[in-house]
Amino acid sequence: MATKEQERAELHRAIWQIANDLRGSVDGWDFKQYVLGMLFYRFISENLTKYINNNELDQSFDYTKFSDEKAEIGRVDTVKEKGFYILPSQLFANVTKNSGNNTNLNETLASVFKDIESSAKGTESEDDLSGLFDDIDVNSNKLGRTVEQRNKQLVKLLESIANLKLGNFTDNTIDAFGDAYEYLMAMYASNAGKSGGEFYTPQEVGELLAEITTVGKTEVNKVYDPCCGSGSLLLKFAKVLGRQNVHGFYGQEINLTTYNLCRINMFLHDINYEKFDIAYGNTLTEPKHWDDEPFDAIVSNPPYAIKWDGDANPILINDPRFSPAGVLAPKSKADLAFTMHMLSWLATSGTAAIVEFPGVLYRGGAEAKIRKYLIDNNYVDAVIQLPPDLFFGTTIATCIIVLKKSKSDNKTLFIDASAELVRTGNKNKLSEENRKKILDAFIAREDSEYFARLVDNREIAENDYNIAVSSYVEAEDTREVIVIEELNQKIEQIVTRQSELRTSIDQIVAGLENKNK
Repeated sequence: MATKEQERAELHRAIWQIANDLRGSVDGWDFKQYVLGMLFYRFISENLTKYINNNELDQSFDYTKFSDEKAEIGRVDTVKEKGFYILPSQLFANVTKNSGNNTNLNETLASVFKDIESSAKGTESEDDLSGLFDDIDVNSNKLGRTVEQRNKQLVKLLESIANLKLGNFTDNTIDAFGDAYEYLMAMYASNAGKSGGEFYTPQEVGELLAEITTVGKTEVNKVYDPCCGSGSLLLKFAKVLGRQNVHGFYGQEINLTTYNLCRINMFLHDINYEKFDIAYGNTLTEPKHWDDEPFDAIVSNPPYAIKWDGDANPILINDPRFSPAGVLAPKSKADLAFTMHMLSWLATSGTAAIVEFPGVLYRGGAEAKIRKYLIDNNYVDAVIQLPPDLFFGTTIATCIIVLKKSKSDNKTLFIDASAELVRTGNKNKLSEENRKKILDAFIAREDSEYFARLVDNREIAENDYNIAVSSYVEAEDTREVIVIEELNQKIEQIVTRQSELRTSIDQIVAGLENKNK
C-alpha cells in the first residue's frame, strides 16, 4: 500500500504534468484558474454524489445514473444541507464521459457552472456560491482562437483532472483535494514571484501560526484572518485541531479572484458552507464581520507596507479599532493598522499571531506611538524573528508578533529563530524540528541562551519601545577564539621550520652542483 508521502508525490507529479500540458497554450500561469476550477467541479460533484448515495437505503443506488427529472425531487432538502445542487447529467463524471463527442462542450460547461451557482439563489448559501466559477472562462481566447481549439483543450483538461488519483476523499490517507489545491498554489506562487507571494503563505509557517494561537486548546470556536488570501492560514486550524474542532472559519479578502479561490479552498477541504464566512472587500475601511467579532484565534500575513487612507480619512481616528492608540498608522504603511484591527477583534482569552515585516518593530513616528500603546497595555505576548527567504516574492527576514489581551505577566518574550531553517530548492523552509523548537520556546516562556529572552516591559519602554528581537536576544559569537600568544608561538615555529627547510634545500642543490662539475 502506498505511503502518505508516495500518494502525495504521485499527485504532485500528475498536477505538474497537467500544468505543463496546458501552460503551452495558456500564458501567464492562467492555467491555475482552469485547473483549480475543474478540480473544484470534480470535488463538489463527487462530494454531492457520495452524500446522496449515503442517504439512500438501497446500497446499490448510484446518483450518477439517476435521471434529472427524478433528481429534482431532492433539490430543496439537499441545498439546505449541502448549499448547492447538481443534476446527474451535469455531474463532472458524466460531462467528462461525453466530452470528446460534445461539439458544444464550452457551452455545456458554462451552463453547468451557471446552474450550480443558481442552485443556491435565495438560500443561506447564496453568498458562498455566488461567482465561484467567474474566473473559469470556457470561451476565453487564451484556450484557443476557435471554439474547436478551445473545446479540445477543455476535453484534455477534464480528462486530466478525471485521471488524478484523488480516490474517495473520505477514505484516502491524504487530504487529496486540499493537498492538490495547496500544491497548485505553491507552484503558482513560486513562478509568479511577488504577485504569487501576496496571497500564499508557506504551509509550515501557517502551521506554526495555528499552533501558537491554539496552545493548550483542543478546540476553538471562531478563527479569523482579515487578509485571508486563498484561505490556507485559516485551514491550518483544521489540520492542527481537526476539522470537527473548529466551529467557524471567518476571513476577508480584497482581491476578487483570490476571494473566489478562498471559498473554493474551503469547499475542497470539505468545510461545509454554514461553517465558513469569507467576505469580499477592504478590511481596514469596510470590515465585514462586525457582528461576528470577537474571535478566539486570529492568524494573518497582511500585505507589507501598503498604502491606506490613514489620517486623510477623518472617520478612521474615531474608529473603535484604531482610536485607542490615539494615532493612525502612516498612510504609506498600513502594517500596524492591520495589527490594531486584529487586536480590537480579538477575544479576551484569545491569541493573534501576525506575520510582519521587521520595520514595524523599530521605526519611529506614528508606528512608535502605536508600539507604545501595545507595550504599555501589555498586549504584546511575544516577538519571533524568522529566518530570511521563507516567503515567495521576498528574501527579507520577517517576524511574528503574538498578541494577547490576558497575560499572566507584564513581560514580552523575544525569540531569535533566524537560524532555524533548512534550504530546499531556492528557498529556506522551517522543518518540523525548527517549528517544534520555536513552539517549545514560546510555551516555556523563559530565557534560553542565544535563542529566547523574557523581557520586562519597563526595559522595552526604556529602549524607546523598540521591539526588534536583536535588541534583546544576544547573538551567539561563532567566530573562532584566537589566543595571540599561541598564534605567535605557532608562527615562530613555522618560520624556524621554513628556515630549516631552506637550509636543507640549499645543501641538496649544492650537492647536485658539485656532482655535475
